[in-house]
Formats: sequence, structure tokens, C-alpha cells
Amino acid sequence: MSSPCDPCDAEETSLRGETRPLVLVVDDDDAIREALSDLLDAAGFDTVTARDGLDALKLLTALPTAPAFILLDLMMPVMDGWAFCDTRRKSRTFSEVPVIAISATEISESNRPAGVDAFLAKPIDLDKFARLTFRMIGRTVDRRRPSTPLH
Repeated sequence: MSSPCDPCDAEETSLRGETRPLVLVVDDDDAIREALSDLLDAAGFDTVTARDGLDALKLLTALPTAPAFILLDLMMPVMDGWAFCDTRRKSRTFSEVPVIAISATEISESNRPAGVDAFLAKPIDLDKFARLTFRMIGRTVDRRRPSTPLH
């Protein structure tokens, strides 16, 4: 998906020339999952995707290495984000993988799943999304681009 003000297309936000960190994108909405994967790919990340928490857990166990972070929708069928986080916390292998939770419903701090490192409300503000993704891997983002929400 292309955005008229895509902050991930700036050279400063790209990981070109470096190993591409892997990100697991978990969302039941096909369009959102694909758009997030496209944005991450344009910024220099590799992505794998899952439609719900159960698919994500299966995928995590099949990956040769843990992802750099997980982008997780909270409201999903089969296994929602809370159940995914509960199960993930019990895994020695995946409990340390950072999680950015996303939801169309504002989730209070006290109601967020345990082990979530950051939260993004939908529609997603692309500037905030870019800053968070690069923060998860310890890089900075070019802030000269205006914010545009991802619906």
C-alpha cells in the first residue's frame, strides 16, 4: 500500500545495507495486515504474517529465529491479543520478543495485555508507527515527514 506521506520511504528510516530485521504482523483484517507488511518492507524489514494469535504462535515455533518484534492486533477471532500474550509470556524463547499492540478500541493501561511494550490506536498514525518500529530495534527515524493515519 502506498501512502501520500509515507514516512517509511525516507532514506533515514531505511535499513538498506543492513540485515533486514524480521517482524511478525498479526491482524485478522487482510487489508491492514498487508498494508503494515508493505510499510515495514519499504522501511527495510522482512515480515511474516498471521491472521490470529493461534496462527502467530504456530508460526513463531516454525521460524528459524525469533522476530525483532511482534505487531499484534488485540481484537481477533480464534485467539485474541490477550490470550496470545498470556501464552507467549510462558515461552522462554518468545517472552522477550517486544510487542506493539494495535487496536481500534482505546485500551486503558490497566486493561492492556501483560508484556506489551507499546500501544498504537487505529487508525494508525504513520509517524508514530515508524518511530515505534525503529525504537524496537534501536534506530532513529527521520521526523521531517508529516503524520498521516493508516485506516
